[in-house]
Amino acid sequence: MANKKTPRQQGPWAEVVSRFMRNRMAVFGLCIVILLIICAVFAPVIAPYHFDDQDVARALQRPGPAHWFGTDKFGRDIFSRVIYGSRISLQVGLIAVAAALAVGGTLGAVAGFFGGMADSLIMRFMDILMAVPGMLLAIAIAASLGPGLRNMMIAIGIGSVPGYARIMRASVMSVKGNEYVEAATAIGASNLRIVIRHILPNALAPVIVQATLGVASSITSCAMLSFLGLGIEPPTPEWGAMLSAARQYLRGYAYMAAFPGLFIMITVYALNVLGDGIRDAIDPRLKD
Repeated sequence: MANKKTPRQQGPWAEVVSRFMRNRMAVFGLCIVILLIICAVFAPVIAPYHFDDQDVARALQRPGPAHWFGTDKFGRDIFSRVIYGSRISLQVGLIAVAAALAVGGTLGAVAGFFGGMADSLIMRFMDILMAVPGMLLAIAIAASLGPGLRNMMIAIGIGSVPGYARIMRASVMSVKGNEYVEAATAIGASNLRIVIRHILPNALAPVIVQATLGVASSITSCAMLSFLGLGIEPPTPEWGAMLSAARQYLRGYAYMAAFPGLFIMITVYALNVLGDGIRDAIDPRLKD
């Protein structure tokens, strides 16, 4: 009698991918994010004009075949500026979150693993930072450092550090009591090896979810800082700065603010849906 082949079991990450792909809204959000990344990378190819091509003769033209999103007061094509602006927003979102995750994740892992005095010192400092609202802290840092891309990323990143530190600390503390960590300690593995090989791979899931959602909030913070004049300096296009420049034309030329605002809304929505999908895929018990 021929032996029947047993079905091959999926690994844990394959199951996560499978659950994620069954979530249509999460896949939809992922597709939008991929399209935005393509727009950012290939902006010179996609945009019909350079973001700073000025022609006063075509100033304040409404959306039409020549200019899909219309033109601004300097005659610059808004569609091209929105496409180029995706570079700034995604760059700020990704780099600010990566920096905040690296700093906050490291501090949280140290506090959660060692505990004691290290835990008290690190988390009390995080409590001091969290006592100030994140956006207010970012505004204060950006105002002190001055406008510019690097300073804006620093301001947003510092404001996000405490959240990642607290999440990583809680995750490490829940993992370090497991039997495989105790076994690694019993055979004499170093603390660094235990953290890197045994704790971090099992503690990163909630941090990854928070980082995905954090990119959306960082893009919103980027737009708010630029709207207040603390972000990118002109003529470099950024969605929040475009909204700020369009304020005085809202009554007669609302399209100048509508399209940058629409792209901010779509990007934040896609990232939030993507983050929710990753959360549900990693731990289906958290699904509402």
